[in-house]
Amino acid sequence: MNDANLTEARALIARDFELGPSDSSTLTEAELLELLAEQVAWHIEHRLEWLLSLMYRLDIDEQKVSRALSPLAEEPSNVAIARLVIERQKQRAFTKAHYKQPHTDNWDF
Repeated sequence: MNDANLTEARALIARDFELGPSDSSTLTEAELLELLAEQVAWHIEHRLEWLLSLMYRLDIDEQKVSRALSPLAEEPSNVAIARLVIERQKQRAFTKAHYKQPHTDNWDF
């Protein structure tokens, strides 16, 4: 993934999790994961329904979210969900850049 896609993914994550622009604009992917995992942990504790609704809106596979929330998961739930969010937003950024439509000013009706 190129830097533009990572920048776009960071912007999408900052918007969805209400992070300030200074919180996420220059973070590496590992730093973003750590920051996002903290946010997800808070949401799991205080606003689980909101978090699950966000996972649905972001089109993250429900089975993957269920596995991440399972007590038998390989890593803490907040880290697993943060990884799912980052991966999905990177996919969205790539798709947006790859299938970008050319801008046309001359519409003929």
